[in-house]
Amino acid sequence: MKFTKPFLLSFILLIALSCNKDDSPNSPQNQEPDPTAFAQNFGSEISRTFLGTVLDINDNPIENAQISIGSSTAMTDANGIFIINNATVNERFGYVKAEKAGFIRASRAVVPSEGTNKIRITMLAETIVGTTSSGTQETISLQDGASVALEGDYIKADGSSYSGNVNVIMHHLDPADGNMPDQMPGMLYAANSQNEARMLETFGMLAVELRGENGEDLNLAEGSTAEITVPLDPSLMVNAPSSIPLWYFDEINGYWIEDGEATLVGNTYVGTVSHFSFWNCDIPIEAVNLCVTAVNSDNNSLANLIIGITSNTYGTRNGYTNENGQVCGLVPSNESLEVNVSVLGVGNCISDIIYSTTIGPFSTDSSIVIEITDFGDLDIETVLGSFETCSGNPVDDGYVFLNNAGFESYEYVDDGDFEINFLRCDDNDTFYLKGYDFVNLQETDSIAYTYTSPITNIGTLTACNTIDEFIQYQIDQENEVTIATNLYIGLYFSPSSPTIPRLSVQGFTSNDDNQDYFFFQFRLNDNPPYTGAYNHTGFGDDIGFGTEGPVLLNNESIVISYITNFGEVNEFVDINFDGTYEDPDGTMHTFNGIIHARRDQ
Repeated sequence: MKFTKPFLLSFILLIALSCNKDDSPNSPQNQEPDPTAFAQNFGSEISRTFLGTVLDINDNPIENAQISIGSSTAMTDANGIFIINNATVNERFGYVKAEKAGFIRASRAVVPSEGTNKIRITMLAETIVGTTSSGTQETISLQDGASVALEGDYIKADGSSYSGNVNVIMHHLDPADGNMPDQMPGMLYAANSQNEARMLETFGMLAVELRGENGEDLNLAEGSTAEITVPLDPSLMVNAPSSIPLWYFDEINGYWIEDGEATLVGNTYVGTVSHFSFWNCDIPIEAVNLCVTAVNSDNNSLANLIIGITSNTYGTRNGYTNENGQVCGLVPSNESLEVNVSVLGVGNCISDIIYSTTIGPFSTDSSIVIEITDFGDLDIETVLGSFETCSGNPVDDGYVFLNNAGFESYEYVDDGDFEINFLRCDDNDTFYLKGYDFVNLQETDSIAYTYTSPITNIGTLTACNTIDEFIQYQIDQENEVTIATNLYIGLYFSPSSPTIPRLSVQGFTSNDDNQDYFFFQFRLNDNPPYTGAYNHTGFGDDIGFGTEGPVLLNNESIVISYITNFGEVNEFVDINFDGTYEDPDGTMHTFNGIIHARRDQ
């Protein structure tokens, strides 16, 4: 299944709040980054639900990407979709991270809304664009003129020096490219040199990562620097200042931090950096957080609208209304703004602007409601129904996917009922629904329906097609736990033992209230086909499940696994396992289970 951009139904307004402090030369001296103090901007902790999709740059879904929001985790399914319920975030800041072998780390930051927070993350491939070696000065360039000049001094992640070949991974993100908001990390929200919150106007980003010969993460040695060159699109040159602050992305905390500046040289910005992450050339802007809710004349929420907010100084940013008709984002403070509303294209209809107004200026965080009464030739459509398990019970953890001539929408289902609202053209009366039940490992077929405008009640979707990948385990012969869709199984070689094959199996549920998870890592035979029996005594082998965390494997434990099938990548691996283990209280337990999943690596 391939996804188009209309899936993104929430915050491309790249959001946050600000302290509205002075960036002038008379402001306080530059301060060291202080995440604890800066986090006071985020507000109180709250619980929110997130449904997102993770794609590659060709809009293909990425399966088995590991997603984390604080301590809550999930993995994407075959459609690149993940669900995390009741994730702990803050009132004005939520940070979602995505990781997958073969891609550089990706993320999205949002201001969480009521209801389901829908996000979209595009992951960039971990593609090597050049190779150098320690002790050698060398410049690595991209075809568009982006480059990094390296001095040749490197360290490993543990701080020890590195000697050998260095592989360089690099991506240039251009603000003139409409895909940039999905590809960039976090959002355009930053701590300036005085540790004050600011909105950013970007002139371009450069991501650089360094890998050693065995795939280990590298960075610049202490005291070493690199020169980065970021090309500017011609459309940006008219507003490009002669010098501009540099900002790096803090992957731990999820926002940008000011560190140095770049100088305009011809049509490029050139600056010096002391470590690698994403680097960003931006103008800081004092801003406030604005939430816009769109309704019709009956005060019904309007989902899937494009809300464009234009500043005469800083240009236009767009966001998409969620199922509550709301989108929130960062806007320049103390400035009148223009709001233009259009509709995601469906079929042959690409909407012109259906509503315009002027708002502001705003000096504090604000919320407004806009009422739209004229939709031109578009129809207001509502598709609703029930989603049941194969046994006739309401689905309480899943989603329904609607496809209509290129328009795609995902709706989270937690009580068996779903409702999808949008505007559409009347040139195509057929749409398709498919449901995914995470709890019972089942899905529906893709089923065609015909609109009965303005409300189409499809009745009941029933999920009875068994999903074929799963991990099942049982402790002390009690309730069996089944984990599916959030699975990973891969063959890997540790950097410390590059000739010894190991197997990693992981599975997570998406219910954060009582999260079930499973992991099993152990050494394989030295050579394929890797099938057979394995005895696990705890020497380099690890297993954990349920809410207990890692379990203790010792001389009192008897753990045996049987690999009955070990396929190639994308083929099945089958493992049976049973044995005993000791919990943290010293109590012995029995356990057994089965793994049936496609190999990822």
